Amino acid sequence: MEKIPVTIITGFLGAGKTTLLNRIVLGAEGQRLAIVVNEYGEVGIDGQLVVETKDEVVELNNGCICCTVRSDLVTALTRLVSTAGPLDRIVIETSGLADPAPVIQSFVLEEELKARLKIDAIVTVVDALHLPHQLSQDEAVEQIAFADLLLLNKSDLVDGEGLSAIEQRVRALNPLAKIVQTKDCSIDPLEVLGIDALDLNNILAIDPNILEEHDHEHDDAVGCVAIVDEGLLDPALFNAWLNRLVQEIGADLFRMKGVLSFANEARRYVFHGVHMTLEGRPGKPWKATDVRKSELVFIGRHLNEAALRSGFEACLAAPRALAS
Repeated sequence: MEKIPVTIITGFLGAGKTTLLNRIVLGAEGQRLAIVVNEYGEVGIDGQLVVETKDEVVELNNGCICCTVRSDLVTALTRLVSTAGPLDRIVIETSGLADPAPVIQSFVLEEELKARLKIDAIVTVVDALHLPHQLSQDEAVEQIAFADLLLLNKSDLVDGEGLSAIEQRVRALNPLAKIVQTKDCSIDPLEVLGIDALDLNNILAIDPNILEEHDHEHDDAVGCVAIVDEGLLDPALFNAWLNRLVQEIGADLFRMKGVLSFANEARRYVFHGVHMTLEGRPGKPWKATDVRKSELVFIGRHLNEAALRSGFEACLAAPRALAS
């Protein structure tokens, strides 16, 4: 039985993994894909941002597939190859805090996955703008080191000298991977899929113990705050609060993203940010059958959950009704 190729997309928080995933989905016309999206927080935002597709999309939330939901990954992949019908390939978008090593290990040590699937390539999206700050995190270093293909994304936001320095730092961590500079992960999907780039010998050179069972531990100071609320937001109040927030704690905010329900707006509003950089745009229209709600996720170091929740609630267009 021919094995199904698997492309693993990794990269630190906010690098552009979902943007790359959408380019793959749109560019893989005629192929039958299965997509697995993993998020660190309990609220899944990225799954909502995948372009409309007939392909099967599986969301694994509330933990990284390298540790707390690794068994969920194995279960999901086993189900996909058993029940999803003929598949041309599987694409996995890992959490921005995932260590690739235990994910690779799953395909080597789990007999059913080993028999049915093969890793085609590990594609790491690198945030050229924020990389110098991110390399203090072990996960960011490991994601680069294990890559077969490195996309140096947001290259348009760094000048030539700075970009050259970033590429040198990346090359020092991984002398073998192909490096491609991109803006908004603009790359032909054929340069990402079906490249048969994974070499287990190279992986063993990086981590000789990868075939041994071991647990991945995250920095205890790094946490996630998820907010889900059906109240309508005042756009001006929310924008002012978010801008104050990044000014005050932006250095510790690795990632923020959300789908928002603004008062008097027929469309969702999608926003995301890394440290002090914020972007937003209108999203899909709300349907009459939709439950309108805002869903936000903040990932960072030493986050004050109570302050984040009270700050959000102060942005609601109508005050909460007091309980009698």
